[in-house]
Amino acid sequence: MNLVDIADLKPGQIFSASVYTEGENILVPAMVPLRQKDIDLLTTCEISGVLTEGTVINSDDKYFFEDELTVTGDAFKEIVEEINQEKEIVIPVKKETIKFSIKDVRQNSGPYRAYKNLIDKLNSVFAVLKTRIDVEMRTIDNICIQLLQDLRDYPDSFVGFILGGEIARQELAKSSVNTAILSALTAQEFKLPNHKIHNIVAGALLHDVGMLRLSKGITEKKGGLSDAELEQIKSHPLHTSKIVTKELYGPREVNLIALQHHERWDGQGYPDKLVGQAIDIGARIVSVADAFEAMVSKKSYRNSIVGYQAIKNLLADNGRRFDPAVILAFTKIMGIYPIGSIVRLNDKSIARVISIHVDAPMRPVVQMLMDNEGNVLASNEVVTINLLTEKTLFIKEAIDPAEFSGQNA
Repeated sequence: MNLVDIADLKPGQIFSASVYTEGENILVPAMVPLRQKDIDLLTTCEISGVLTEGTVINSDDKYFFEDELTVTGDAFKEIVEEINQEKEIVIPVKKETIKFSIKDVRQNSGPYRAYKNLIDKLNSVFAVLKTRIDVEMRTIDNICIQLLQDLRDYPDSFVGFILGGEIARQELAKSSVNTAILSALTAQEFKLPNHKIHNIVAGALLHDVGMLRLSKGITEKKGGLSDAELEQIKSHPLHTSKIVTKELYGPREVNLIALQHHERWDGQGYPDKLVGQAIDIGARIVSVADAFEAMVSKKSYRNSIVGYQAIKNLLADNGRRFDPAVILAFTKIMGIYPIGSIVRLNDKSIARVISIHVDAPMRPVVQMLMDNEGNVLASNEVVTINLLTEKTLFIKEAIDPAEFSGQNA
């Protein structure tokens, strides 16, 4: 890693590799222009320098993706052909050569950049809260506003990113943003008023922030926890509540989510063993979203499971942990095979779920990725099939996205 002094940073600079403040705290991703507010954040947090494995790319040679693929020179046509063939992309930049895989192209799309930006912003807030420096609640409110706006534009993409495990770092911020996305969709299904949805999203973003006050030896431990360690984990709602009320001065509804998201419908949760509708509706929604997110995300102590199995697990709860009405709403918006799920059909072909039918959740609309002979389809060969009308085909099983990625490498 190279150390870059804050005095050498200028708005508009683009680095060929991601730029970090410390550890896993990313400032800007690779090939994304540095903004003045990024530099201002460093100044506010009294950070004197940043780390990167890359170098600054001159403005006349800059190469980055927007909603459309953007390159310099005559490389455009060749790169598009490479993308269509799902191959590695090689982009010349003067004397340097920067390599991108097809995943890089997808990850620099508008939806991905919006999703990653939310995680980066929240991660920066968490980094400041960890040092116990004051943060204003309006910082969280601004992230809520941006998340709800982006979610209106990219709902299917965001769910796909959650299921695909697109980001490997910033675990707490990523988990919190994912939970907030799922909570927002569920709250919207309940047709709650906008101010209520906003507070539920804020509560979801902050629901596990109390984990920052626990030791890494516990939060990152691989394997089982002792009884004493488990009790410390169970204290995190109280830590979160203190952060929300004493440091952020957040509203009561956000604090209720902080305190109650581990309460159970049957009264066996913590910290207060509340029962049924005594638990705040926001906390009940966040509880379901948090559980689903935890199941589909890879953790240090276990692998993830596919979205289909996670939905099955929620449906099998039978009113023990979760409010049945929230489970019903969550399943309605996600489907039995959530959007973004990778599935194998009865003819051995592989597809991605791109749309669901509420009244026929077992027969979604899918986009074919691999034919029944094992050939990966290029982008100009991909077809969309509505399983509701194509009666000869049906989903045989859901598969781990990593399994298909390995075949597609």
